[in-house]
Amino acid sequence: MQIIRFEDSTGQTGFAALQNGAAFEIEGDIFGAHRVSEREVGAHRVLAPLLPSTILCIGLNYRRHAEESGAKVPQFPVVFMKPPSSVQSPGEPILLPTHLASAEVDYECELAVVIGRGPDGEICKNVSRDRALDYVLGYTCANDVSARDWQIKRGGGQWCRGKSFDTFCPLGPVLVTRDEIPNPNALAIKTILNGETVQDWNTNDMIFDVPSLIEFLSGSTTLPPGTVILTGTPHGVGMARQPPLWLKDGDRVTVEIEGIGSLTNSVQNEAA
Repeated sequence: MQIIRFEDSTGQTGFAALQNGAAFEIEGDIFGAHRVSEREVGAHRVLAPLLPSTILCIGLNYRRHAEESGAKVPQFPVVFMKPPSSVQSPGEPILLPTHLASAEVDYECELAVVIGRGPDGEICKNVSRDRALDYVLGYTCANDVSARDWQIKRGGGQWCRGKSFDTFCPLGPVLVTRDEIPNPNALAIKTILNGETVQDWNTNDMIFDVPSLIEFLSGSTTLPPGTVILTGTPHGVGMARQPPLWLKDGDRVTVEIEGIGSLTNSVQNEAA
């Protein structure tokens, strides 16, 4: 099933399932008991498919990207976080920071995993690798937008500052339930910037696959429903190009993942 979160013409928000070119309202809790109604809704605006409770991110998780970054292949997943305030909806702009200014803002296409509940309603904690996908509600596209100057030179050794600005986590356009993607590590993934493909690879290049990440992140740690896991980006980021390719005002960037769709955002300077 493909799920959208939408805003109607009155400003009310809700969830709907896409079926035969139409959107039908979902009644209930998408993380619990719910049903697809027969009520067709008018989606005035498609929003990010959820408001995450937590956004956990994995760095250096593609072999080719680790190579282009000049980094060693990590022994354990490299974890950082983005705040929920960084989420941006499809079609809405990525804002280049001007108050805490950055001149080195980069794109990163990523597969996003949305955690739900286990088969019997269990919360995701201490989950084994072989059961990990049972706790996945679905998948969506993400862009892990990154201000490299704040991430690397001015971040005090931590990545969060450069990754956490408002609008730096576009998500969408749909949440595809796990039954439609039996193997999340066999998907084509790419970034298209102003019509030019700049990243084009496959999720099978992950160093730590999706089940391994869920096992690791849930170890002695509760992952509540609505947790989003960004699983890393393939090679081709702007920082690694010669000369570097930074996002600029007026750009248009698309993340495209096989079986999910295309997430497109414009790029604008933050208002003074």
